[in-house]
Amino acid sequence: MDDTPTFLAHLETHDTALTLPRGGDLTWDDADLHRAAHTRDPEGYALLGLAPGVLARQRARVLLQILAASQAGLDEPTRAVLARVARILTLALPPAHVITVLLALRRLRANHKHTTRTALRFVLEHPHADALIAARRPALRDCFEHALGTAAARGCARRIDGGDTGSDYLRRRLLRFLTDPHAAPARVQALYAAGHPAGHTAGQAAGRDGAAAPVPAEPALAVDDARHRPPTVTATNRGDIAATLVHLYRGGPAADLHAALGRHLGAAVAAFPRFEGTVALVLDASASMRGYGEREWAVLSQAAALRMLLARVCARLDVIEVGGGERDPGGATDLATGVLDALGAPGHAPDLVAVVSDGYENLFPGDLARVVATLPRAGVTTPVVFCHAMFTGSDDLRLRRPDPALPQRGFWHQDDFADLLPWMFGHCAAGAPWLRAALHARLDDLDRRAAALAA
Repeated sequence: MDDTPTFLAHLETHDTALTLPRGGDLTWDDADLHRAAHTRDPEGYALLGLAPGVLARQRARVLLQILAASQAGLDEPTRAVLARVARILTLALPPAHVITVLLALRRLRANHKHTTRTALRFVLEHPHADALIAARRPALRDCFEHALGTAAARGCARRIDGGDTGSDYLRRRLLRFLTDPHAAPARVQALYAAGHPAGHTAGQAAGRDGAAAPVPAEPALAVDDARHRPPTVTATNRGDIAATLVHLYRGGPAADLHAALGRHLGAAVAAFPRFEGTVALVLDASASMRGYGEREWAVLSQAAALRMLLARVCARLDVIEVGGGERDPGGATDLATGVLDALGAPGHAPDLVAVVSDGYENLFPGDLARVVATLPRAGVTTPVVFCHAMFTGSDDLRLRRPDPALPQRGFWHQDDFADLLPWMFGHCAAGAPWLRAALHARLDDLDRRAAALAA
């Protein structure tokens, strides 16, 4: 996709709701942006909806777009990926978001075969389908009738009510779209039951007073791993790699710590595909990166953890240290000279230059911004990004942005690498296949977890 970092940042930050007022038009303030991204690269667009850190409301938009758009002209592998992503999103979003999307499709009169399949599987096969029908029967019945067509939906309901559970009519119009046809008849009866919102034929959970269970608020499937951030941040609770490095820097038992470091690094590297390109890493090893007191080594250890991870993930990593050295930090910060050194000789530029620093440019303040602004005029097109090494996620960075115009992203915990690497590699052409491979692997993992959920 073109301009992937900008679109990914939008997915991570733009948190307005999809609204569907009664009798009014669907309100979707970034619809044009989503449609354009989908048109350029339908598969890449869908996969980005699964990227770590994407907001639930943006994932709902991705689901809406891939269900509303025609798949005419797409090859079968692409259609298969879109179907898998749609299935995952119906499980990974709060059910209320999915219901809004399905009702929006009804308002838009969008009804393709892939739309029908996804809608029916949500209404009749969601892990919380009984409770959802109990709580939102009219809305889900509308979704069911839009998916099949009103006449066909009601025809299926009449036949099921008369005892039909597998006739040719039912197979052709309903059951062929499902992965678990056996559960469908009882739930279709519940959608059309009179009296109690879902009837007891659906087998829904009920309280002691017979009231239907409330609609589940949480997704059935967690897409993003839970991050258990410590209430009090120290130098040694910001991820296993950095913690081990802090103990090494402080003079701990080297043999044991190096063995532990290898295990922790191996586990972290396994989460990422190989990047078949060259990254030049400008690593700030100045005095400020070492810190002091309880924060001593905290920031530098996390920057070193990123450097070690990239060394394993990248086909080639060139490290340019500025200031002192990783084990003996000191001196001032000359980031601009580091960037010029990273770019190398003409014709041998890396695919990406990543500056890793706490942001204190104290040798020639403003020099990095001036140099980076001059690069395009000198014919240099290599992207440069700024990775902000922080002590906590709430650090005040107002005086620590040596070049506000540079793309920049902060990190303070090892868990942040899952978001940081896609953002970094997304800025260069060599990163496009890496990002697609990473998101395909993520989709495969989510498929396995969804299958276990259904078992």
